[in-house]
Parts: sequence; C-alpha cells; structure tokens
Amino acid sequence: MARQTKQIIQQTHARHCTQQQVPAQVNYPVAATATYWGAGLGRMCRICYILSMKSYTEYLTLCTEGRYDIVNITPQVEHALQKSGIREGLCLVNSMHITSSVFINDNEPGLHADFLKWAEKLAPYGIDKYQHNLTGEDNGDAHLKRTLLGREVVVAVTEGRLDFGPWETIFYGEFDGQRNKRILIKIIGE
Repeated sequence: MARQTKQIIQQTHARHCTQQQVPAQVNYPVAATATYWGAGLGRMCRICYILSMKSYTEYLTLCTEGRYDIVNITPQVEHALQKSGIREGLCLVNSMHITSSVFINDNEPGLHADFLKWAEKLAPYGIDKYQHNLTGEDNGDAHLKRTLLGREVVVAVTEGRLDFGPWETIFYGEFDGQRNKRILIKIIGE
C-alpha cells in the first residue's frame, strides 16, 4: 500500500508541480492528496512548499535587576527576523521559564505599572500564601502571574517585517527575576 501511495504522489507531483522530483525525505502516506500553492513560487505541491520553508532559531538571555520587570524585546526580535532572511511567515516568541511571560501591548510606562499592580493584586507575593512555596520555593505568585500574562506570542511576518497593529510591541514580563532566563525566537516561512 505504501509503495502504491508513493507512486501516485510521484505521478501527481510530476504532472502538477514545477519542482523536478519529489524529495526523498517525504513521508509519503501523509500527503496522499495534491494541494498547490502559487504565491510567486510557480505551481508547487504541498510537499515541496512545506520542505521549501526556512526555519530560524535564536535565544535571548535576560537577567532583570528587580524581582518584577517588563522589558521591551521588540528590537531584539526584529533583529533576529532580519538575520533569518525570512520575508513571509510566522514569528513565535516565548519565555522558556515558568515564572516569566511574553505578551504584546502598548509601550507606555503607566500601563506597565498597571500590569504589575494588577498582577500583584490577583497573585500577591507571600511565602505563606501558596502551597507551592511549601517545597522551599518563594515564587508561587510568579507562576500565577505568568499564567495571567501568557507564555508566548505569534506575529505574522509580511514583506520581511513584523506585521503589528497600531502601538503593538513585544514585552518580556519577569515575576521572579535577578537570574538569567531564556527567550526563544522561532521564525518559519519563506
């Protein structure tokens, strides 16, 4: 059955795709039907389109001076996008720690203070307030604050730029700082 599927895909591919041959690393049963894209690529089948996409990964390391902080990381993300060479696609930015956050909002200091005040009201710091802290930790509040503001953002990449709405900016929210933490930037596209 797998041999027949492979032959069908190769035949369909040869008739409809501008690419010369189906790449060897394709898992053929996954792509038994032909779907085509053409945005500046000629007619390209789903297999070739997916395999033609590029991927770029970069890690940022931040260490905030205070326990709580909000840091604009948009310039670092834009720099990573430029290095990637990707013109159309998606950019994922996520905190790789469970006591920090990545989110999008307005770059206005009063709003940043409001975020921190709001998060503290909903999940106040206190060693005696959280069962998590019975393990010897003191950051139960930071885990909850991260959940409130989110783990990650995904931004469209259009014509080589982050495709933001008005005033949108990417921020790193720290709720248990004063130590190194990593942020992942993963960009996929063409």
